[in-house]
Amino acid sequence: MNTHVLNSFSLTNKTVLITGGAGLYGKQIAIACAQAGGEVFVTSREESRLSGIEAEFRNLGLNVRAIQFDQEQLDAIPSIRGKLDALAGKCDVLVNNAVARTMSHYNAPLEAFARSMAVNATGLFELTRVIGDWMGEQGGGSIINIGSIQGMVGPEPGLYEGLSSNGLIPDYFFHKGGMINFTRFIASYYGAKKVRCNCISPGGFQTDKNIPEFVARYNAKTMLGRMARADDIWGPIVFLASDASLYITGTNLPVDGGYTAK
Repeated sequence: MNTHVLNSFSLTNKTVLITGGAGLYGKQIAIACAQAGGEVFVTSREESRLSGIEAEFRNLGLNVRAIQFDQEQLDAIPSIRGKLDALAGKCDVLVNNAVARTMSHYNAPLEAFARSMAVNATGLFELTRVIGDWMGEQGGGSIINIGSIQGMVGPEPGLYEGLSSNGLIPDYFFHKGGMINFTRFIASYYGAKKVRCNCISPGGFQTDKNIPEFVARYNAKTMLGRMARADDIWGPIVFLASDASLYITGTNLPVDGGYTAK
């Protein structure tokens, strides 16, 4: 038992695997876990990007290693265990962050929906099964699914009215909604082996690409009056990855400034 509550938030001696770790939220998740003392590995589909990703983290003063991994290549998913076993010998934390955004509108080709299903559903399940079984053999671990408020509520057409952007993307709502109940299933399935599973559902992330009118409309929908900053996900990730949340599993935590609570 830790002698001080803050010690329970440390990720020292924990190995963390983050899929899609070079993306919008993935980078922030990796930064948080590395700052908390974790031995952090992120994945990228492209072998040629690995050294550049590692260099980007080094420039931030962080030691984060990159592994080639493509969640769309279902037959290759089990190999991630061998890769990580050779590098670290274990996996204490899995962050399911990789996502395929293959549809751009409701009437996109059906093939686009099927491709996103391969990554966001079948690939997600297989990776969780491979690493979850490994964690069970080890005697415990934490699996964190990165969902979205779009898996909790329906789309809001008024946010996009008259704008060039479009938020009515069916596959994303489908997968992120399913991820929340998948979290409960995994929490139940592995609970006896002390493997926890929780979901974080972030709200809209403020970037330079956001249309100002959209930002103003979105801000008005939240209780805190703003979109998410880059570091708003840091605390929730470290909490669920660490021993501070040892008695928490099967939950979905909205990180949305109160958007879904209105």
